Amino acid sequence: MTNNEDLELLDLVAPDFIKTLEKRFKILQSISLMEPVGRRVLADDLNITERGLRTETDLLRKQGLIDSSKSGMSLTRTGNAAVVRLTEVLADYQGTALLEKKLSEKLGISRCIVLPGNADKQYRVIDSFGRRLNQLLGSILPSGQSMISVTGGSTLAQVARNLSPDLSKNRQLVFLPARGGVGESVSIQANSVCAEMALKTQGQYRALYLPEDISEKSFESLQKESSIKSVLDLIYRSSAVIHSIGTASVMADRRNLSKHEQQVVDDGKAVSEAFGDFFDQSGKLVYKVPRIGLHVRDLDKIKYVIAIAGGQSKARAIQSYMKNAPHHTILITDEGASKLILRDNPLK
Repeated sequence: MTNNEDLELLDLVAPDFIKTLEKRFKILQSISLMEPVGRRVLADDLNITERGLRTETDLLRKQGLIDSSKSGMSLTRTGNAAVVRLTEVLADYQGTALLEKKLSEKLGISRCIVLPGNADKQYRVIDSFGRRLNQLLGSILPSGQSMISVTGGSTLAQVARNLSPDLSKNRQLVFLPARGGVGESVSIQANSVCAEMALKTQGQYRALYLPEDISEKSFESLQKESSIKSVLDLIYRSSAVIHSIGTASVMADRRNLSKHEQQVVDDGKAVSEAFGDFFDQSGKLVYKVPRIGLHVRDLDKIKYVIAIAGGQSKARAIQSYMKNAPHHTILITDEGASKLILRDNPLK
């Protein structure tokens, strides 16, 4: 593979070559995140003129890298393969590795994986999170059986659709809902996300059917029910947990909090939510939703902890939650969130 020194040498001898390569790579990358996409929308996203973009896309079409239809431009199979390869080749040269290192140091966690784009604007960035998660799990999970606990949410519901059967080669995967709760929309409940991950990887899953808002008394007795206890035992034996990080306002709404609970969250200036815990900007716990299953404090005992969140709108929530995350957390995020977090005054 072309290494960093080779690219630096090429840049020294033929700087225009590298600039052209980067420009065309950026176009292909944006198409892959937004396809099918029209020329005007793409030109706005890349901040270049439509005329300048037409020249480049005509050339890329002649090279067999993109297709055009009434609905817009999309990548061919060759184009997709080129984006994957160039992402690897240009990663160090473009500073992605340095960005990931700086981000993990700032957040105080072991590793960050930063993918191109901004999930707030480019819907398919979350698909790329799923594909990257698939690679990551393939590299860290041992052969044999693995229990994987998963939270719910719209991000993980989309991530789940991008896992693949190759993950189950020499492995028996069992996906488990990290927490009980049937209050939110069915498609994004942890049970549904588990079922989808099991379907895509040809693994298995177990469900945990529990009401979202249960009393403390019911909470104690439900944990002793044999059908619930058997799933909880598996959850606490998980070798990996995959979870998202929510913005407090969105999650308070989704969790159907009472007026009093909503007031506590608002008064405490909560900005992030994970595992039913609401945190303020300094990472202080503001409110806790009583739920059966994993809590943030349980993550220390789980070997692999993978958090997934992207988009500029999640930057503050990521910073807030990470003050409580175990050090061995791996974060999969995007440029949109990471560049905002790394600014000197990201919250102003």
